[in-house]
Amino acid sequence: MSPKYTHAIVARISDALLENGKFDVQLAKQQHEQYCTLLRTIGLDVIELPPDDQLPEGVFVENSAVICNGVALIGRSEHPKRRLEAESMAIILKKELDIPVIEIEDPQALLDGGDVLFTGREFFIGISSFTNEEGARAVAMAYPEYPVTPIRVNGTKRLKYYVTMAGPEVLCVSSSPTCQEIVKRMEREAICTYQKLTLPEESAANMLYINGTIVHRSPTEIPEAYKTLKEKIDIPTRNINISEFSQYSSGLTSSCLLLRRWKSIRSL
Repeated sequence: MSPKYTHAIVARISDALLENGKFDVQLAKQQHEQYCTLLRTIGLDVIELPPDDQLPEGVFVENSAVICNGVALIGRSEHPKRRLEAESMAIILKKELDIPVIEIEDPQALLDGGDVLFTGREFFIGISSFTNEEGARAVAMAYPEYPVTPIRVNGTKRLKYYVTMAGPEVLCVSSSPTCQEIVKRMEREAICTYQKLTLPEESAANMLYINGTIVHRSPTEIPEAYKTLKEKIDIPTRNINISEFSQYSSGLTSSCLLLRRWKSIRSL
């Protein structure tokens, strides 16, 4: 069963993101506004956090926490500013949104939400430059009701750059050698059996599956994958251009934290 979501937490882009390199800030902000609008269009309540110049990469909220079954596990980075993002998110989740928060106690642990893929039945944790085995163990301790499998991710990207969910028990992957290597490891270790949607462009594999709708990148960004999606997908799809603000992230998943709430959330 895929999780059902009611809310998305996002953070507006700070001009300080320019610390990462040159890009069109105004275009990035426009694209991010369109991203938030799209999330609302498909039925989510979107909680927008203000930009924070102390947190240049704060727009990429996925890194800061994992939220499952109403409980948040706070991420842990070796980079001071990214740690500050996680600390800020923990305060917001706990005090403003009344979501139970678990902090990682192991000082050696590294955990980035972009390395955490929840299929609805089990977790795959990318062991990468951003997440280690101790971080994977923290996920297993936080969510003992689900199997947790560490998966080695080579290179400089997070797991969800290469693999995301494209539906209940459907993995979205690309045909790139790096991605295929990761998928083979996942298939060997998986508790469940999954179908695969394989797309030509590597960056196309990062998509959002939200309550029966797929959100993928625009045809100008992924022209070949777009054709494949049109041919093979028979559930509702939406596309959006995130070319500018996604340059320093894994893609569509990076800029929101999805959660389900039964009681109302007060405005921030």
